[in-house]
Amino acid sequence: MLSEKSRPVIEATLPLVGSRIGEITADFYKRLFAAHPELLDGLFSRSNQRSGEQQQALAGSIAAFATHLINNPGTLPEAVLSRIAHKHASLGIREEQYGVVYEHLFAAIAADLADVITPEIAEAWTEVYWLMADALIKIEKGLYAAQANNRMWMPWRVAATTPAGTDALTFILEPADETPVTPAFAGQYISVKVQLPDGLHQVRQYSLSADAGTSRTFTTKLNDGGEVSTALHNGVEAGDILQISNPYGEITLKEGDGPLVLASAGIGCTPIASILRSLADTATGRQILVLHAENSMESWALRDQMTADVERIDDAELQLWLEAPQPGTKEGFMSLREVDLPADASLYLCGPLPFMKKIRDEAIDAGIPATRIHYEVFGPDVWPAN
Repeated sequence: MLSEKSRPVIEATLPLVGSRIGEITADFYKRLFAAHPELLDGLFSRSNQRSGEQQQALAGSIAAFATHLINNPGTLPEAVLSRIAHKHASLGIREEQYGVVYEHLFAAIAADLADVITPEIAEAWTEVYWLMADALIKIEKGLYAAQANNRMWMPWRVAATTPAGTDALTFILEPADETPVTPAFAGQYISVKVQLPDGLHQVRQYSLSADAGTSRTFTTKLNDGGEVSTALHNGVEAGDILQISNPYGEITLKEGDGPLVLASAGIGCTPIASILRSLADTATGRQILVLHAENSMESWALRDQMTADVERIDDAELQLWLEAPQPGTKEGFMSLREVDLPADASLYLCGPLPFMKKIRDEAIDAGIPATRIHYEVFGPDVWPAN
């Protein structure tokens, strides 16, 4: 809870800090990597640094957290914190690193706001930072403790690779040592660490795309200019060893018997396909409406798997939107306004950010409460910043 001493200070300075937070976080990362260049080797994504997405995500999360403290006294934004904590745990963030971040972030704040900052302002924003940091540290400790092992990276052998639509590839893995395996939940992701040609290690998160449990299967689309997807597609073959993390991610199937809407676009079908597979494997009696948008039938990465799993569920229906339509499909971009949504449905959503914003807005307009809308973001979560 934000102290009564700091509350009026944060309320008064939030518009100024919010307007400058983008510049502050950009300066913060410059300072951080100048002091700790090793953090770019196997932790931070240099692609996201170049694009500015990481800076935007950090700025948005800080501003969103401070705004929540002002608007909702006595509570914390649990959904935002959980999403960040799972991503942090999948990268192996440690408690002591929050002190390093604090040092360089507040140096950037002091430099940017040098004309207006006072000891009272600095003290109030320090309180905000450590409220957020302490909450994340607590969640992350719980996530680490829940794993079947205490390792960050484990070797898994590539048992097979199979093409998955246009420019996508599915990797089927098997354990390469005796490390205990943490059972994964459908919808979760793993981090994959690869060494690039220049010797630098980079990490990306990939959703499990088929069976969960102790299996590890993920599907990745080759991104134009992407460092890790290029390394995986062009340099990894059956028999090779990949370093992967334990499974993380809070967008998992909630218990219940109500109807489900599973909506995805493009390679965003990966976590949706995993959830759909788990429903088919358990012979669910729930009503399932699967919605997917794609450029063409040929580019749909998990077409065979998803269509087969829909057929295995008694009360399941698939609706498909294609930019190049075929008989039985819809043309153009997905819209829930074209869909007869089940009453009391929960929505699981994954795809490009503009797609998810549009579908979420349409779902709320259709009467689905925000609390029953669950979405997964690939890469830094810049939604709060937008």
